[in-house]
Amino acid sequence: VQLQASGGGLVQAGGSLSLSCAASGTRSSYAMAWFRQAPGKEREFVAGITWSGSSTNYADSVKGRFTISREKLKNTVYLQMNSLKPEDTAVYYCALDEGYGGIRSYEYDYWGQGTQVTVSS
Repeated sequence: VQLQASGGGLVQAGGSLSLSCAASGTRSSYAMAWFRQAPGKEREFVAGITWSGSSTNYADSVKGRFTISREKLKNTVYLQMNSLKPEDTAVYYCALDEGYGGIRSYEYDYWGQGTQVTVSS
């Protein structure tokens, strides 16, 4: 399984960015999620989505501002980020779990390469 993330960049506070992550080599149903890691900090859960897309989960820090979605036919998951804040600055990673996912990084089997998101104040 390979994950290819894209869409990061530099944006001013209050702006928006959209990330995408395309999965290849998948064999069956899987959950996907986005994590992020800021310099000097632990990797943290941002948002997750089940195989069907009917269930999503968000970190409290991004609820109401970020939206995770997926297109199963394209094996792609998206993260729409609105009302961005400087504290959202981090490297964002997509992750895939061949089970039900979760909010812990160890629950995910595969990881993308990361994409930088920088929010200026």
